[in-house]
Amino acid sequence: MTKQWDAVVIGGGHNGLVAAAYLARAGLDTLVLERRGVIGGASVSEHPFGPEYTVTSLSYVLSLLPPDIARDLRLDLTVYPQGPYFAPRRDGRALRLPADAARRHDEIARFSSRDADAYDAYEAHLAGIARVVAPLLEQVPPRLGSRRPADLLAQARLAARLRAVDVRGAVDITRLFTGSIADLLDRYFESDALRGVLSVSGVIGTWAGPRSAGTAYVMLHHHVGEAGGQSGAWGFPRGGMGAVAAAIAASARGFGATVRTDAEVGRIRVRDGAVAGVTLASGEEIDASCVVTTAHPAISFLRLLDRAELPAGFAADIEHWQTRSGTVKINLALDRLPVFTAHPSFDPAVHGGTIVLSESLDDVENAFQEAVGGKPATLPFADICIPSVFDDSLAPPGKHVMSMFTQWVPDTYADAPDEAALADYADRVIARVEAVAPGFTDSVLHRQVIGPHEMQEEYGLVGGNIFHGELSLGQLFHGRPAAGYADLRTPVRWLYQAGSGTHGGGGVTGIPGRNVVRQILADQRAERWRRRLRRGSSA
Repeated sequence: MTKQWDAVVIGGGHNGLVAAAYLARAGLDTLVLERRGVIGGASVSEHPFGPEYTVTSLSYVLSLLPPDIARDLRLDLTVYPQGPYFAPRRDGRALRLPADAARRHDEIARFSSRDADAYDAYEAHLAGIARVVAPLLEQVPPRLGSRRPADLLAQARLAARLRAVDVRGAVDITRLFTGSIADLLDRYFESDALRGVLSVSGVIGTWAGPRSAGTAYVMLHHHVGEAGGQSGAWGFPRGGMGAVAAAIAASARGFGATVRTDAEVGRIRVRDGAVAGVTLASGEEIDASCVVTTAHPAISFLRLLDRAELPAGFAADIEHWQTRSGTVKINLALDRLPVFTAHPSFDPAVHGGTIVLSESLDDVENAFQEAVGGKPATLPFADICIPSVFDDSLAPPGKHVMSMFTQWVPDTYADAPDEAALADYADRVIARVEAVAPGFTDSVLHRQVIGPHEMQEEYGLVGGNIFHGELSLGQLFHGRPAAGYADLRTPVRWLYQAGSGTHGGGGVTGIPGRNVVRQILADQRAERWRRRLRRGSSA
């Protein structure tokens, strides 16, 4: 007889593995199905340059995974704290933003004394908003507008949470969610150096320039992360980001879950309005009482499901889901560390920090506008890290791996890439490093260029969007990914969603994976009560 699983999870990325671990921990017989031959999704360590080099192909730094998830799942991870911002400039100078307030003031004052004096107020402003927003990131959104008693109660709980927000706070939050990162920075800073560096956090992974509405929130989304107990901190897991997926998978297996790779789901099967299981691309049928999909919303609902199973409004929301991108990830193997003109000696706070190539906010905006016009950016910005500075498992002795997260190429490259133009674009990114670290180009042993098309086809990131959908105001909280279904349920009974395209996703958070299990267990309890009541009434 065909085995009936309690739960099947589609996707072996971090959210799917978190969901599987919590499901198995709750006693459910759980199966994870991963399309690729390796788990991790976008949080994956691979070996494009041979076994001696370990590269984090896409997601490259850990911050947004809540500490309570790590504790619950007993994750065995070593995380090296990432150093502060270091932004070398073509004129030989560099802006550094160390954690020490006095040193940071001195560094910023080299470019603007006014900016140095304003920085602490800027940080305090963000911290105040983060204290309100961060708890909401972990909450299952209520169905705003619903008149059902249970939904009204959930809305009341949300209102109670927001009672602590005063009049000024409400305005600040509204401005941040609707404004641009440029609007926010204009309130505090004047120097190109500081504005250029800080603007990157508002557009990273996003099809929007720093003057686009909503980019202030993108910056805050990255700001509320936690690593090592410090809000907004980032770190490098030993073994690359794939080590995070491996640790979660080990936890899931330890609780009894089964994880299968090379197991592509071709169809989600539905019977009488409820999920019945899945059919693999190979034709194998797997029966399940509950299915959790962590794939991109467009894949989950427009490819794996029969459209007839979905309400027209839900299907329309998914069809119009904005998931554009112009991101290009460049991974390099180096035979030596770069020698920066502005800081020629080795310094783990520099070489092990966040190296940002962005000389002004205008440069970043111009790069976006070029891509909107159909042309890869002439002067792409880059967010760079060299995790092998701390982690000697990633490269042979004396060698290093470098991760370069860059933007933009046209969003049309997801479906119709221009490989020659993409290669020229990568050359320009490397030339930007050469301009601030002479001799860098000669140090490059190998390079891997992953554009939107490969992100879409190989890693399942539709449009090349690393968040499974843009973090715009209309696609957040109760609007993520469809009206009435931000609670991780779907129109099909016992079919749930928990990918990065749901609330709490966007980064390596694991929040959707944990929250979906809370919903499943609550629904199962409610179903048991309904059955008891039916039996009682018929007796």
